[in-house]
Amino acid sequence: MKIIKIIEKSIPLKSNVSNAVINFSNHTVSLVALVTDQVRNGRPVVGLSFNSIGRYAQSGIIDQRMAPRLLAAKPESLLQTNGQLSAEKVLACSLQNEKPGGHGDRAHAASGLELAVWDLNAKLNDEPASVLIARHYAHIAYSPKVSVYAAGGYYYPDEQTGRLEAELKAYQALGFDRFKMKVGGATLAQDMKRIERAIAITGAGNKVAVDANGRFDLAQALAFGKALQDHELMWYEEAGDPLDFELNSLLAKEYPSALATGENLFSRQDVKNLALFGGARAGLDIFQMDPGLSYGVTEYARMLNELESRGFDRKFCYPHSGQLLGLHVVAGLGLGGCEVYPGVFQPLGGFGDQILIEQGAVKISDAAGFGFEEKANLIAEFKTLLS
Repeated sequence: MKIIKIIEKSIPLKSNVSNAVINFSNHTVSLVALVTDQVRNGRPVVGLSFNSIGRYAQSGIIDQRMAPRLLAAKPESLLQTNGQLSAEKVLACSLQNEKPGGHGDRAHAASGLELAVWDLNAKLNDEPASVLIARHYAHIAYSPKVSVYAAGGYYYPDEQTGRLEAELKAYQALGFDRFKMKVGGATLAQDMKRIERAIAITGAGNKVAVDANGRFDLAQALAFGKALQDHELMWYEEAGDPLDFELNSLLAKEYPSALATGENLFSRQDVKNLALFGGARAGLDIFQMDPGLSYGVTEYARMLNELESRGFDRKFCYPHSGQLLGLHVVAGLGLGGCEVYPGVFQPLGGFGDQILIEQGAVKISDAAGFGFEEKANLIAEFKTLLS
């Protein structure tokens, strides 16, 4: 097998919403296609992917550094013993001549390439990517059914009274029973009223999670946590800077319910530091690393090994993602669950058009690969890469 072409295209996210730190109206994403010399039904087999949601496209890193390395490599150096591409070898090749550390945009770029390998190989096998991932990592308890929650509750320009309630009720109508909303973009008093309105819709605090997107300093994080305590929420996410492990550790000593963090940690070493110094409590706190942002499934599996070697359970891993890539990784590796963006971040957010949410869970379809072909607005974008 040989890679004959690597195509990257930047597309805009179609979401004019804000969290406590940023507005997403100018955000972009890299779509990636690995075109191979393998042919099925008269067409080349192509691996498709993108670099998750909520960051920026990685056109320069992919086109100028990583893709040329892969195209220059001896084809056999990138293969497994079964003749298919090796995700591990593709990742290692794409990172040649890169210094260790500095896990930022480079990690997102590499994810786009590495994840495309899983889509490609699953298509060659005519199976879902989640099945391939489970077999590769010997996850024998594989199930296509995944617990999900709806992520939303953003701050909108000129937001109207009742908008939050209408949004959550719409998610309930779709089959969701748990939700995550943004905080930190308003005053504490205003955010507490928003949270109480959300709980009134869901009926219980443990069906609502809140996400501050790293907005708070220690004093603010503690004050917000104190205000939340009586509500016993599903979790309190990323109160402070994601690399401020001291803040997270001090907050964990004061806040009795679950904390969540990790979506902005992109390497095994980062996760090791979180486990050692971030005050994470086994059996309570949530880890949210995203394979679409952190070098793909290969590095994500290393993160899991790091956590499990230190007494943490993968069932407490809920990757930031909100899309098909994350859904298949959650099922393939037997993680706790997956978020979904049913109403924002199109055309990437959400799952296949025919995937139903029933009592807060979805079942992955039998479509080969990540199933992008079953999401009409997304596959239309991918087709423009290959036309």
